[in-house]
Amino acid sequence: MIHPRILLVFFCWLFAWTGVAMGADFFVATNGNDMWSGSLASPNAAHSDGPFATLKSARDAMRRARATGRLAGGGTVWIRGGIYSCESSFELTALDSGGPRAPILYRAYSNEIPRLVGGRKVGGFAPVTDDAAKMRLALEARAHVLQVNLREQGVTNFGRFQSRGFGRPTSPAHLELFFDGEPMTLARWPNQGEWQFIAGFPTNTARGDDHGGKIGELGNGFHFTGDRPRRWQSTGNWWIHGYWAWDWANSYERIESLDLDQRLIKTAAPHGLYGFRKGQRFYFVNVLEELDQPGEWFLDPNRETLYFWPPKPTDSAEALVSLLEGPLLALNNVSNVTFVGLVLEATRGNAVQIDGGVSNRIADCVLRLIGNNGVTVRGGFGHAVIGCNISDTGDGGVSLQGGDRQTLTAAGCTVENCHFQRQGRWSKCYVPAVLLEGVGHRVANNLIHDHPHCAILFSGNEHRIEFNEIHHVALETGDVGAIYAGRDWTFRGNRIRYNFIHHTGGVGMGSMGVYMDDCVSGAEIYGNTFYKVTRAVFLGGGRDHRVENNVFYDCRPAVQIDGRGLDPSPVWHSMVFDYMKKQMAAVPLDLYRRRYPELASLDSYYAAGKGVPPENNVVRKNISVGGEWLSVHWHADRKWIEITNNLVDVDPGFIAPDKMDFRLKPSLPAERIGFEPIPSERIGLRPKTIPEAVQTR
Repeated sequence: MIHPRILLVFFCWLFAWTGVAMGADFFVATNGNDMWSGSLASPNAAHSDGPFATLKSARDAMRRARATGRLAGGGTVWIRGGIYSCESSFELTALDSGGPRAPILYRAYSNEIPRLVGGRKVGGFAPVTDDAAKMRLALEARAHVLQVNLREQGVTNFGRFQSRGFGRPTSPAHLELFFDGEPMTLARWPNQGEWQFIAGFPTNTARGDDHGGKIGELGNGFHFTGDRPRRWQSTGNWWIHGYWAWDWANSYERIESLDLDQRLIKTAAPHGLYGFRKGQRFYFVNVLEELDQPGEWFLDPNRETLYFWPPKPTDSAEALVSLLEGPLLALNNVSNVTFVGLVLEATRGNAVQIDGGVSNRIADCVLRLIGNNGVTVRGGFGHAVIGCNISDTGDGGVSLQGGDRQTLTAAGCTVENCHFQRQGRWSKCYVPAVLLEGVGHRVANNLIHDHPHCAILFSGNEHRIEFNEIHHVALETGDVGAIYAGRDWTFRGNRIRYNFIHHTGGVGMGSMGVYMDDCVSGAEIYGNTFYKVTRAVFLGGGRDHRVENNVFYDCRPAVQIDGRGLDPSPVWHSMVFDYMKKQMAAVPLDLYRRRYPELASLDSYYAAGKGVPPENNVVRKNISVGGEWLSVHWHADRKWIEITNNLVDVDPGFIAPDKMDFRLKPSLPAERIGFEPIPSERIGLRPKTIPEAVQTR
């Protein structure tokens, strides 16, 4: 046995030689005890000492270690595998910060999988015993639907179903059911993939809207077709979800009254944000009688009973209900803290919320089955989400808000090497996989797919969106871009480069690849590859864009440019001369004109008051094969666009386009236009490496 003094001498020598101070280590385990020291990975033989049982005790131990000077080299909380039920948020404050070379780590122990669960496992499902409830079910469902009393499982807070969606505040969701690692479907009609459609409106309730269509007055309701609801028994809590006026604005609306004879639905306030338009799609939700297929469920809060048609035997898979309304992890003005290798799941709110602070990291974590967002960052600098798998969120994936648009100071936050799938389970629109607001964020090497709306949405300045692969997005919406920004002349300096966007969806007017909407300007779109994308690059009235060195294969069209800023109609004239003028007034224009000299060219058009043309857009050195090349329309004129050195419908020598390999063989046509090879091997997810913050420990 090595004498303790020898170990002390060794560690002192190690510190002198490496310059790295020793840190503190604590352990947390499901068989731990908060009365123990937390200094052992497992309970000792006497069960008199061992790991803590909770993260909060480990946090408090770190605070005590700081007070005694033991955190000069940082500290690590090792979290052993198993389920940790989180009845409240795990909160860190400035007291819990590390240093740039001495971070505080909360990380999985060895290869174990610790799960922070914001809900509770439920079991004991049994056939429906209440005859009245059984008779409400469809005949084909009665032998399959099971029930469980939630109060008997210790669940009493059911939350409440509330309006959410486009233009609605995000708040913690109601209780949800997750089974076998997937979200289950609240009983609805029609079933998934099918829709009802607004059939019309009561007499004398139509009016014109801002876009020239006819929609119903907000309070007078709309008609539907069919007599399916005649078999339902009212619970007073029926809801409808739909795209009421536009294919980019959804919401959930509570049914105030349902007239079966007139087939008339009236909704409770606040009603659809843009009213209701004939022909728009919707479905009913939260209807027990429509629990008619595997994977559907319904909660009767009065009976405290959950009804469920499981897609497989309940004894072969885990059932979870969500309970926690706050975030699982809440970091307030914390710096230099990293979470590594954790699973965060089954919460009604956000998985992680970071407010302020510097250089916090969420690394190599799994965030799944979340009610709101995966990670929300509000302020601070240098935060990063790295190597995470983020799936099945009710709203968005990662939201970064940071930097200072008044000084153009960059936040330096990063979303890198993450796999995003199935965001927007509830809110659908404008809840992207990655949302950027402010100045100077970077989104790189992510894989994003299976999203109802846009993949990456940004506002602000000098963001870098690069090396991402995006496919199968805009699956339920229209008039949307895989990468999207809009409505501000001052959103400048943004670089969209070396992304691979393919197989996008879209309903109604469809979707776009990179959509610079409503006169947003000044983006660099360089070195991207677009395959089977409608309107691959769409410049909607903006100026000073550079579309260079991109590959377009079977896109229709590859590039589309319009001049909506010249449209004299009230809606577009108001956008340019009211809204966008106010947006310019909100930033220090002297600073912005020094950084972005092209902004000064707007002065003469605002003085004349007759519209702003889409000038100084550059489209050059691109390769377009198949599909359609260029569309210039709606007040736009080619004289305002530099269109040079593009290779159109000439085989450039792709290696294997049928296998989505758009690398070029040595190609004289491509060389002649000055095309630079796209580093395809660097696009998409990269092999995971140990985060820098972990390497310092």
